[in-house]
Amino acid sequence: MAPRILALAVMALLLAGCAAAPAESIAPVPAPLPTAEIDVPRQSSELAPVEQLAAPVRIQIPAVGVDISIAPVGIQPDGFMEIPENITVAGWYQYGSSPSSDTGSTVITAHVDDFVQGLGPFSRLASMPAQAEIIVTTDDGVDHRYQLESVQNIQKAQVPLDQVFDRDGAPRIVLLTCGGQFDENVRQYSDNVVAIANPL
Repeated sequence: MAPRILALAVMALLLAGCAAAPAESIAPVPAPLPTAEIDVPRQSSELAPVEQLAAPVRIQIPAVGVDISIAPVGIQPDGFMEIPENITVAGWYQYGSSPSSDTGSTVITAHVDDFVQGLGPFSRLASMPAQAEIIVTTDDGVDHRYQLESVQNIQKAQVPLDQVFDRDGAPRIVLLTCGGQFDENVRQYSDNVVAIANPL
């Protein structure tokens, strides 16, 4: 097997694709956004094979009205984590844990907004109330229920990647999107919103 990009290294942006402006700053006819170019540290490493378990296909957060589908994603050729372009579809990092795994973080992400599509459902992550219930349905029809432990805005460079993409610790889900201030010059947000929830 050819060496794969180590997840902890390639995710340093943790979602460069969140380079879109807030909906209120949308221009009537927006110009195409340039692709964010960030020099991401990389490290070649063999990742242990991921056991093929039931994949997440839907996420619901009743307290903030989120109910969207989930698609499996991996790593783009440029080394960044893929994110579905449709803001109403979340991406599950398929080289990590799934809700059916006995260990590790199930990582699910989506764009916070888009020039054309406006605000996405994951823009509501930051407003989740304490102990909100999160329901992730897998493709075998099972609902996996979680309770929110914490939600934080963290500067992108400070996100603890080893914890976010942990494959060996206690099972949990980690929800990610962009937040903080939007920098018009580089077309990126300053932070990631990181929500962690534990199985009920």
